Amino acid sequence: MTDLNGHSISEARTRGVSKMNEVYGWNLPADVPGEFFAVTADHLFADIWTRPGLSMRDRRLLLLGAITAQGQTDVAKIQINAAILNEELTEQQVEEAAIFLCHYTGWPLATGLNNALISVKSDRRKAARAAEKAATEPTPAKD
Repeated sequence: MTDLNGHSISEARTRGVSKMNEVYGWNLPADVPGEFFAVTADHLFADIWTRPGLSMRDRRLLLLGAITAQGQTDVAKIQINAAILNEELTEQQVEEAAIFLCHYTGWPLATGLNNALISVKSDRRKAARAAEKAATEPTPAKD
């Protein structure tokens, strides 16, 4: 595989970007510039997320616990949305995770996870209503 400039893209980059796209439901190209992206794709997603022994759901739950403990609600929103999109977790299961984590991370931090879920649910419902509305509106006639 080659990037937009005709340079060879490593097998690790291809594998990593493919796994990253699977994890998040995105469609990133393999030729994103920068060392940070390179380490993220070539190591974290090509090597760590593809290891045997844990399912994607297992990894997602572990990640939700870790980011909850760190108070990373913006990252939680990304993870929650991806978990629901990929049908790894339901909204109810994420809420149960927040309730469970309250007892281990503390109420304020787990409340952040629950609030992230509330935000994701709201955004998903707004997007669904917009899509439904767009599907039912007549298409304007072209001259």
